[in-house]
Amino acid sequence: MAVLNRLLLGVRARATTTSYSKFRAFSSSCSIVNPEADLKASPPSSSSSLLGSKPLPLCQDHRHPVQWVFLGCPGVGKGTYASRLSKLLRVPHIATGDLVRDELSSSGPLSSQLAEIVNQGQLVSDEIIINLLSKRLEAGEAKGESGFILDGFPRTIRQAEILEGVTDIDLVVNLKLREEALLAKCLGRRICSECGGNYNVACIDIKGEDGSPGMYMAPLLPPPHCASKLITRPDDTEEVVKERLRIYYEMTQPVEEFYRSRGKLLEFDLPGGIPESWPKLLQALHLEDHDDKQSAAA
Repeated sequence: MAVLNRLLLGVRARATTTSYSKFRAFSSSCSIVNPEADLKASPPSSSSSLLGSKPLPLCQDHRHPVQWVFLGCPGVGKGTYASRLSKLLRVPHIATGDLVRDELSSSGPLSSQLAEIVNQGQLVSDEIIINLLSKRLEAGEAKGESGFILDGFPRTIRQAEILEGVTDIDLVVNLKLREEALLAKCLGRRICSECGGNYNVACIDIKGEDGSPGMYMAPLLPPPHCASKLITRPDDTEEVVKERLRIYYEMTQPVEEFYRSRGKLLEFDLPGGIPESWPKLLQALHLEDHDDKQSAAA
């Protein structure tokens, strides 16, 4: 516990000792990386390119399932693509946003504190996120899980430093989308109050101009039995979404540089919706989805 306190640089840990077993893997001699020194050496990034000579881990060797991180603005689609890849690669998809929402609905000791933070569009503190994530990792380990795709963590340099000391991240996929499309996507999100299904009523049709390509993203409409049960997340208002994006750019973009300087960042500009983006993402990752090809050919 003393090691974790030092790594959190003063963040007071209130959780039980066992809930941090994953993060106690640090030795007392573990040193903190200097992000400022790393950022100075960071080369410029090119879209959809992996810097460095390390080949992409394709999970061909089942003795080493992938350990990937998905970055991107709120609403960009991290959960959608991370979930698809987790099924394809047979590793768990761990979304910190889902962990937060599960805690919110549990009426646990953190629920009221989290509700205030989320409804204001603020980022949840390192202390809370690490608490929730460590519990999820321990539960997965107990079930025999190996490998993972993290979605929504790390969001700060401090979190990235902690994660780097705990495990070796193979690859960090940074999804990008035009801000006008991002805003429309966030405001169009809907959830079925009965089954919990996620949908989006926004039809995004951005015309190309001045040499920039257009973009079309069809709505993801619910089945008829869910149509009358759709609700909007309380934090999906224009004011909150814009504040969330502002905080993201301020706090999370340095994490991109953190991984770029280590040659682990794959930048991927989403060209449109899932039909356009999924095949191109697989191509960038040197992967194939045989089930998707079969369903397309049927």
